[in-house]
This record gives sequence, structure tokens and C-alpha cells, in this order.
Amino acid sequence: MENMKFFAFHGAIPEERIVGCTYTVTVKMDVDFSEAVKTDDLNGTINYADVFNLVKEEMKKPSNLIEHVAQRILDVIKKTYPQVEALEVRVSKHRPPVAGDMERATVVVNG
Repeated sequence: MENMKFFAFHGAIPEERIVGCTYTVTVKMDVDFSEAVKTDDLNGTINYADVFNLVKEEMKKPSNLIEHVAQRILDVIKKTYPQVEALEVRVSKHRPPVAGDMERATVVVNG
């Protein structure tokens, strides 16, 4: 699930939590979906619309650090879908407040 976009209020600087900014989230999951391949049945895989909603709910919760947000997303996906064998969550903050031009700051957590 690549580059899901959200407007959220994360940041260590108080102004960031008031003004907000754009974030993107990418989730990579290793899942055995061989049953879905054979049966064409959603029950044999993971519904990406449901995963999107999990990510959306975590993005609504303000945090100081995007590292914390990424770990929360990873944790809720693993808890909801124990069949996920490996998981990577990438959270990017667009135009972070630095003394210069930067497109985004990104963190990656694995589990």
C-alpha cells in the first residue's frame, strides 16, 4: 500500500501540532495469500481498505515523533492481522520545519 496521504498534526514543535502538514504512509506486508489466488475470495487475504482505515485512525492521534506514529501503525496492523509474516511501515513528513529546503523526512519501522 503505497503513499497513502493524510493531513495530520504531528511534531515536536508546538506550532506543528496546530498548523499540521501532509504525510504519506507506505505499508508493505508479507502475507500468504495463496488461498485467495486459488479461490478469488477476500477471506484468503487482507482487505487493504481495512488496513487503510487502521492507518487513518493512527494518523489522527497527534504525536511528537513520526517514529512513534510508525510504530503504532505497525503494532495495530500486527495485532489486527496476526497472519502478517513481515511488515514494514514508512511514514514521511512533507516539508519538515528545517532551516533549508527539504522535500520530506522519512522513518521506517519493521516487524
